[in-house]
Amino acid sequence: MPFDVEAQVYPWQEQVWNTLTERFPKLGHGLLFYGKKGCGKEAFTQKFLAWVLCQNRHENNQPCGECGSCLWLKADTHPNYVHITTDDENKKQNAKIKIEKIRDLQPFVQQTGDGWRVIVIEPAEALNIASSNALLKTLEEPGENIVIILLADHYLKLPATIRSRLQHFAMDRISPAQASAYLQQHLPDAGTTQQQLLLNLSNQMPLQALEVAQSAWLPQRQDFVQDWKKLVIDKNMPIQTATKWNKILSFSDFSQMFEYLLSDLICVKLNQTVKNIDINCEELAEQYSLEQLFNLYQDFQKTKQYLAQNVQSNLVLDELCIKLMNVS
Repeated sequence: MPFDVEAQVYPWQEQVWNTLTERFPKLGHGLLFYGKKGCGKEAFTQKFLAWVLCQNRHENNQPCGECGSCLWLKADTHPNYVHITTDDENKKQNAKIKIEKIRDLQPFVQQTGDGWRVIVIEPAEALNIASSNALLKTLEEPGENIVIILLADHYLKLPATIRSRLQHFAMDRISPAQASAYLQQHLPDAGTTQQQLLLNLSNQMPLQALEVAQSAWLPQRQDFVQDWKKLVIDKNMPIQTATKWNKILSFSDFSQMFEYLLSDLICVKLNQTVKNIDINCEELAEQYSLEQLFNLYQDFQKTKQYLAQNVQSNLVLDELCIKLMNVS
């Protein structure tokens, strides 16, 4: 996480910001910032660590941006800031933070000297049992003037022993009015329906909604639904269909689109509200039983693991389209 000089506190985070800055330094040394992807917890963390390390904080509770500490952060060379994450060469979905990285923190944690020191660990879910136990010792015996911040999408995935030693702050408590106002500011041409669609496809997280709005897969959904109908109704050309979509979208983009649409078919079967409110999925849902749809979802999760084993995406899509077609 190289320091971002543009990092900001979003409107839905202002209460947490005020709580943290008003209580400091009477906070515990271990903090957990958690929330769904797209809530802005990373930006909040960078703003907060800049404030903690700043040597000349403004009266309005903002880092000055000009002192030696702020300039070190901008240059990504601050001696009192350590960022821990998974190895750069191992960014796979289930990558873990190795115990060595946590053990190597000990000299930094125990050192004495002027100024505060900050450690950021993310994603905290990537801590394995060994590295969690090593971190536990650090949390139990911290040095002076140290703040340890963990970032997590799902804090319940952290060991209870770690959670119990941290103060928890939710970063994704966003009201519909706040989400709508943010999208209106950044997507002024989007109408109410388009805003709702984008929020549906982003777990109601406005920053993620902006990414969805720019995604390659969003305008392709209707075309894919038509191809999907031809597959299952006409029983025709699965390999050609797979080849077409392998060229149009990266597998990552295709995966997001397909999972949202498949989930909507399941919602139709269960009489629940769909997320793709601009697409009629009922005719397609009629072609499958609920059990078949759940099996398709489960099988697709397994096929995504094949890609981590260097299986080519075109083979994965070939198999998927054949499965979509072959239903009784």
